[in-house]
Amino acid sequence: MKSILILGGSGFIGNCLYKELAPFYKTFATFHTKTIYAKNQHFFSFDVERDSVEPILKEVKPKLIISALRGNFNAQVEAHEQIVDYIKDKNCRILFLSSANVFDSFRHFPSYEYDKTLSESKYGHFKIKIENKLFRLLVGKYIIARLPMIFGLNAPRTLEIDEAVKKNKFIEVFPNTIINVNSDIRLSQQIHYLINKKKTGLYHLGSSDLISHHDFIKMIVEKRHFNPGIYKQVYTSNTIRYLATLPKKNRLPNHLTPSYIDVINDLCLPEIRKQH
Repeated sequence: MKSILILGGSGFIGNCLYKELAPFYKTFATFHTKTIYAKNQHFFSFDVERDSVEPILKEVKPKLIISALRGNFNAQVEAHEQIVDYIKDKNCRILFLSSANVFDSFRHFPSYEYDKTLSESKYGHFKIKIENKLFRLLVGKYIIARLPMIFGLNAPRTLEIDEAVKKNKFIEVFPNTIINVNSDIRLSQQIHYLINKKKTGLYHLGSSDLISHHDFIKMIVEKRHFNPGIYKQVYTSNTIRYLATLPKKNRLPNHLTPSYIDVINDLCLPEIRKQH
């Protein structure tokens, strides 16, 4: 059975991937602050700012490393340098969760897999830096999955919206920003497919269609809470801005490519789901 190591396995996305993959692969993961994993023999304590990843790699001997790390950018870059050195001469590869922010300088159109990356944000610069390190590996050694905004029933950004609705506080929205989106459930299925089919290279894992950030958040609130919500509209520019990643060459099967309506439906509360 293939062994997989998920770095950042106690985080929102990392834990969702662990639950998806553990029944099918020998899956290990790292945790940092969530001590509920301390007694789980498949989880390793790992602080990216203090610890070296090398001892975990040597113990697990993974065939695939999934990087869902969060935390200090410089520490993450250093950890990925260690991972690249490990992968070079091992029968191992990496799946790196990158971001649509690697394109956040391009405002007037959605971005595709082989478009040039250019970012104005520190977050985007950081993701580009790690991507460039992975590009030095042989093509079969890496998968780079660029993600849009990821939502889920218990995703941090979803719970933030819930809290705002509950307390009648305004929700910040960006009417001029056009996005595509994904849910934790759909993303986990997509990642599982990439692993199972031994795919390599660049993938854009988001919805097939686009929507304004304002309209999407409004739909979440109405569908999840039957509430119109209170919004603070933020205009970062006078023109429409795109922060969306679409596939051109590396497309997934249709049943694994959601629409933003599919993602909205994934966010229905359990009691709402039962009514349908």
